[in-house]
Amino acid sequence: MRNQYSQQVNENSAMQLAHITTHPPHLVSALEALARRADNQEAAQTLLDELSGITVLVAKKFTNERTADGLLDAFHLTVGCISLGISQANIPQDDDAQLSFLLHHGAEYVFQMGFRQIKELSALPFTAFVSEFDNDPFVQQRDIKVLFAEICRADPISSWTGDEVYKRELQERQNNQKIVSCAKWLRQKHYAGPVKDPDLDAHAVIAIAVIFAIAGDGPIVARARQKDLETLIQGVRKSPPDIDAGWDALLKKVPSTYHPVLRERMNEYRNTIVEKILSNTGIKTVITELQNSYAGSEMEVDYD
Repeated sequence: MRNQYSQQVNENSAMQLAHITTHPPHLVSALEALARRADNQEAAQTLLDELSGITVLVAKKFTNERTADGLLDAFHLTVGCISLGISQANIPQDDDAQLSFLLHHGAEYVFQMGFRQIKELSALPFTAFVSEFDNDPFVQQRDIKVLFAEICRADPISSWTGDEVYKRELQERQNNQKIVSCAKWLRQKHYAGPVKDPDLDAHAVIAIAVIFAIAGDGPIVARARQKDLETLIQGVRKSPPDIDAGWDALLKKVPSTYHPVLRERMNEYRNTIVEKILSNTGIKTVITELQNSYAGSEMEVDYD
């Protein structure tokens, strides 16, 4: 029995590993293709000179050009950043094509391609909470440095997954950007006038708008007081609303670009917080849940 269990664990582990794609850094693959070419000395020397120069510049700006460890770390960042640039180029992902691209454009150009991807990624929101400090130059530079190290550090003798990390991070940040943009639009259309608070909890803004929309074809609500929520709960319990009609009315007011974000939230809330709002659960209990899990800092708490 024990042997059968061990065998099953090993089989499951093997199946999981089979779904993980590992590969050396693209720069290493390109250099291996160069090594297979005849009369490669001139091209190899050119690439070596370029890589050395880039490594020194990276060390000066991001690590430490005065220590061996700093230079080694800079070299690993250089390898990964060039590999990221290659991975984002619209070329076949084979060694010879990558080498031809690298030789045609030069290592410095490809490095700049990769680093530009890092800078553009850092400009997208890490979370759906926006703070005025996000525009601070020191914070922006810190975020670039963190992403650069997370994605681009690549050991030439090991496998590298920086391109996959980049794709995953880009998808998450693009999704956050959609949520933030939707929340900003809702704030501009707030029934009492645009909300100009520099801090923005985008998830909370969308939650408030979706929850208030269940009452019917009313104004867009992007920020609420505790008493407003209490009034909403009392009203929909007294006269149960047509939730879908209310949500359709909200969608008609909002640009279609933001419909997927709102629909996802509507589907999420239908059998959770909306069901609880319409139930016999104590109003104070519901308000507490709304504050803690949905409306957050976009809800103004009333103190008796």
